[in-house]
Amino acid sequence: MHRLGFEPKDMNALAKELKTYSQIKVKSVFSHLYGADDPSLDAYTYSQIQSFEKMSSFICSLLPYKVLRHLCNSAAIVRFPQIHYDMVRLGIGMYGIGCNSLLQSHLRKTHRLRSVITQIREIEKGEDVSYSRKFVSDKKMRIGVVPIGYADGFLRKGGNGNFKVWINGSLCSIIGNVCMDMCMVDLTSTDAKVGDTVVFFGNENPVEHISQSLQTIPYEIFTSVSARIKRVYYQE
Repeated sequence: MHRLGFEPKDMNALAKELKTYSQIKVKSVFSHLYGADDPSLDAYTYSQIQSFEKMSSFICSLLPYKVLRHLCNSAAIVRFPQIHYDMVRLGIGMYGIGCNSLLQSHLRKTHRLRSVITQIREIEKGEDVSYSRKFVSDKKMRIGVVPIGYADGFLRKGGNGNFKVWINGSLCSIIGNVCMDMCMVDLTSTDAKVGDTVVFFGNENPVEHISQSLQTIPYEIFTSVSARIKRVYYQE
């Protein structure tokens, strides 16, 4: 990735430093298989594995004590079980996100972002919703107001029909621009009422739906949820 760490050309200099400064204790040697979730990159991933094996073995041979080696992220834990070494790093898999549909079928989502309908308004044909008149109704409609906006981590890209929330078994489109603290939802074809639950992501509305609509990945969705959203934790 050319992000952090040492390259093969650095090994001799690294060996010299470790011999010179014996007070430095190496706790672990690791790398990151950044394409492990993509079968089309398997040839490159195997080349990474070979490079890691060679470099980490060299480092371990210099030291008179045990050094932990780890290489596998969530996808690699499943797809490359032969290289688990001493440890593995379960990241997004811990949240129930799998690297393929087969693995996903064995996982359970551990997260849910929900809100409620706080107001319902009726608008006539030709009336607009939210900033800049990005949405103008072509019929009489029922509009629900939901108190989550881009300050809460629901990005503006989700507005104007790009994303649907789950309400009482129906997927309802976000209409108009997402506001800082609120967004508006099309309730026309539902019997939704004030106080009903609105699920942005969860078992009813997988986080992959929102990540795809916002052209990003589930990790960014999770980390975008702002601190002002109340967290509720369950332990089984």
